Amino acid sequence: MLLGSGMAAADNPHKEAIEGPFASGTEVTQQCLACHEDEAHDFMKTSHWSWSLTQELPGRTVERGKKNAINNFCTSIAGNEPRCTSCHAGYGWKDSNFDFADATKVDCLVCHDTTGTYIKDPAGAGEPLAKVDLEKVAKNVGKPVRDNCGSCHFYGGGGDAVKHGDLDSSMAYPDKTTDVHMDSDGNDFQCQACHQTESHAISGNAMGVSPGGIDHIGCENCHDGAPHKNGKINEHTATVACQTCHIPFFARNEATKMSWDWSTAGQDREETLDEFGRKTFQKKKGSFTWGKMVKPSYAWYNGKAGAYMAGDPIKADEVTRLSYPLGDIQDASAKIYPFKVHTGKQIYDKKHNILVTAKTYGKGGYWSDFDWDKAAKLGMEANPTLKAKGIAYSGEYGFAPTEMWWRINHMVSPKEEALKCNACHNGGDRLDWKALGYDGDPMKNKQGPRHNSGN
Repeated sequence: MLLGSGMAAADNPHKEAIEGPFASGTEVTQQCLACHEDEAHDFMKTSHWSWSLTQELPGRTVERGKKNAINNFCTSIAGNEPRCTSCHAGYGWKDSNFDFADATKVDCLVCHDTTGTYIKDPAGAGEPLAKVDLEKVAKNVGKPVRDNCGSCHFYGGGGDAVKHGDLDSSMAYPDKTTDVHMDSDGNDFQCQACHQTESHAISGNAMGVSPGGIDHIGCENCHDGAPHKNGKINEHTATVACQTCHIPFFARNEATKMSWDWSTAGQDREETLDEFGRKTFQKKKGSFTWGKMVKPSYAWYNGKAGAYMAGDPIKADEVTRLSYPLGDIQDASAKIYPFKVHTGKQIYDKKHNILVTAKTYGKGGYWSDFDWDKAAKLGMEANPTLKAKGIAYSGEYGFAPTEMWWRINHMVSPKEEALKCNACHNGGDRLDWKALGYDGDPMKNKQGPRHNSGN
């Protein structure tokens, strides 16, 4: 049975079993292992621990995850580990030498804290802040609630609402309009109501880091395939995902980052704010745009995605898609889904024509020295994938356009706020029918092997 909103009730036996004080998170884990060694080793088999999975991309099998994916936020964790791994459910991942076989490095508390006082050091390689009372937290552990998951997933990419668009701090205690499932005064679902978990393996993968699509969850897990009283609307489910109509907007409460241009970083000009109070320029990061109550972009998606991998060639005058959905109008397994499309302009190696994994944080990083040559050299040296391919920074860099597609699954509106027929049909402009492969509105233009009278 899932716990209600707020901090979970503590499992009282831990009050008697745990003995402090503790000087580090690892010391807490050592006591956890006395009773929970099997649970720790189960967790160590998951991608929450390894940040990597074996995945099938078009034409190749790859090892991919947060560990080695290139994004258009801070480019990559390579060389930036102490900062990026502050969201790892472990302790001490400072560089590529981290020991993933050491169970004492598992962070049990980040998922099981019920006190609301457990905070990781933002640049501490996963270690907790020194002010945290580890004994108090350890004696008051329980089942995860939204705040536990959100401590990382609401703040990915460097801040509240930055990365996903449909996950931010407002989802900790959302109202019905924000999310009908997680409404803290209504259904009050915790994350694991949908992301069902067995042996610490949490179902579901983010398309940006896990494009192979090996562990999907979906609305059909709970809802019937023909959930509407109107049969004509039910016909849409063959080609239109539930999310397309039932998530008409994302970033409902907190503005989300929609673009990031690294090419303007280093300029000596005033840091500016937009109408949402968000920074639109920072010397160390460049220029940004933000959006609130954003209409999604729409594309066919068959459950698989393509992705850029470190060392893949690019064309600098074309947009490089770092993650993108696969499927089209002819694909019987594809449906039209909503997405956040985040655009970027990031550093690339002009000689090798590949994207650079730049060192931004720490000694020699761009944020310290404002030296792209140094940041590129150090970041690429720290990247195991590029090292294995024998690729070193050439000494020539430029900036190239990129984009990442993030599937929208959260912030489900109440049914009365779902898109109405005319949002897409009869002159409605919500969907770009021609971009989706139709001659026009299929209500008026009968065409194609996937046409039916409902959409």
